[in-house]
Amino acid sequence: MARASQIALPLDWSAGGSNDGPLIVGTSNADAVRYLRHVATWPVRTAVLTGPRGSGRSLMGRLFARDTGGKIIDGHDSVSEEEIFHAWNAAQASGSPLLIIADAPPSEWNVALPDLRSRLAAVPVLAIGDPDDCLARDLIEALFAQRGMALAPGVASYIVPRMERSYAMIHRVVAALDAASLEKGGGISIRLTRETLLSQGLIDPDLLERQDDATCR
Repeated sequence: MARASQIALPLDWSAGGSNDGPLIVGTSNADAVRYLRHVATWPVRTAVLTGPRGSGRSLMGRLFARDTGGKIIDGHDSVSEEEIFHAWNAAQASGSPLLIIADAPPSEWNVALPDLRSRLAAVPVLAIGDPDDCLARDLIEALFAQRGMALAPGVASYIVPRMERSYAMIHRVVAALDAASLEKGGGISIRLTRETLLSQGLIDPDLLERQDDATCR
């Protein structure tokens, strides 16, 4: 199986921006990335991107704005309904796309403005799912590289099959190991990983003997 970051895309979004970490593309977000890279095919000039916090959705929005010149609203509840309504109309009139980033699809928003509610009903919703094994491993490695931390070979592959599969947990694991490494000095070994994550309840002790998933190697 190909590494998650090796999924073919029209342009390379894995590099991110100068102040961003990498965008790791895998099965959980590839459809959304492809849609954002093909603005000319959009039925309306607005789309909504949903996904867990920590999933790279804001980075996807910044890359989208950089490459298309479009506008992003990062958090539908961070602006008024009137601002979203006017941004939707402006996108339709100008042809410049609008991307709204949200925790949930518009059908779950409490929208009071009838005209906005009817427009949002026609907007495509792109969803980022939970990370698969390959994306989780690649993201762990990328986050440590971004922090300049030395990660022993096999550490990320050791973590993934033993942890809750979520973006929030990935960030908690990386933060815990970063702190443990700074406290003890040196790199992050499998032994330090096991001791740290067990002590903080971040990996399931019943899965300690589980075999690492070799499909991403």
